[in-house]
Amino acid sequence: MMIVVTGATGLLGRLVVEGLLEQVPADQVAVLVRSPEKAADLAARGVEVRTADYSRPETLDGAFAAGDKVLLISGSEIGQRIEQHQAVVDAAVKAGVALLAYTSVLGGDLATFRLAGEHQATEAAIRASGLPFVLLRNGWYTENYTGNLAQALEHGAVLASAGEGRVASATRADFAAAAVAVLTTEGHENRAYELSGDTAWSFAEYAAEVAAQSGRPVVYRELTPEQHLQLLLDAGLPAPLAETLVDVDAGISRGELAVSTGDLSRLIGRPTTPLADSVGAALPK
Repeated sequence: MMIVVTGATGLLGRLVVEGLLEQVPADQVAVLVRSPEKAADLAARGVEVRTADYSRPETLDGAFAAGDKVLLISGSEIGQRIEQHQAVVDAAVKAGVALLAYTSVLGGDLATFRLAGEHQATEAAIRASGLPFVLLRNGWYTENYTGNLAQALEHGAVLASAGEGRVASATRADFAAAAVAVLTTEGHENRAYELSGDTAWSFAEYAAEVAAQSGRPVVYRELTPEQHLQLLLDAGLPAPLAETLVDVDAGISRGELAVSTGDLSRLIGRPTTPLADSVGAALPK
């Protein structure tokens, strides 16, 4: 039996593989990547590197073997993911894998923001496949925000159109640890986990934390959706992506990313990473 991680050279995938290598021998781990040269370091450590592309179904033929446990990390190409993920599901069915885990979105079928649509379609395809599955419904990464700390410090403001909405975020490392847990322990078949941070925070609280730790004035500046969209377009984002991000903030304003079930901390056996720790780690030293 092999544990196979798709998208293994991405930010989340890398963390999952590192976590697996702390739990199982390298010869029980395989990675599915588009560019094998990016996984050369993993190959040198004894990880099996398999080359395939979500967008080229023919490359997925033989990518999995009977009995494999597979983690399908959702693709990054918004608008193409339904077909891409279906190709992976089809290949997994053909191989007869033992378990198919998928990084979905918090709320699953109940999520109403448009980004959830492709995840919902993928969940439906996985259920229809007949394979044993685990749905890892990931909430928002704290890094989605701390990754923009330089701009917040430069302008003295955190900009969003989420109103007073709250976000129960967690770090990529937290979500990766949950994936490792379901891939290396038993009893997760045909379950959906709602994964999010233990504590939801508001953008005003986030700005205050950045200000406190940096010693610089930073406030939350609430934008209208129209202002937010124009800001993103002026920054050079493609219109579909800009519209999607504004729509996510609308979902936050409705409370859709504030849900905290405790599933994540239970799976990883510890509290999720506090916002203050993530801000401290991201601030320029």
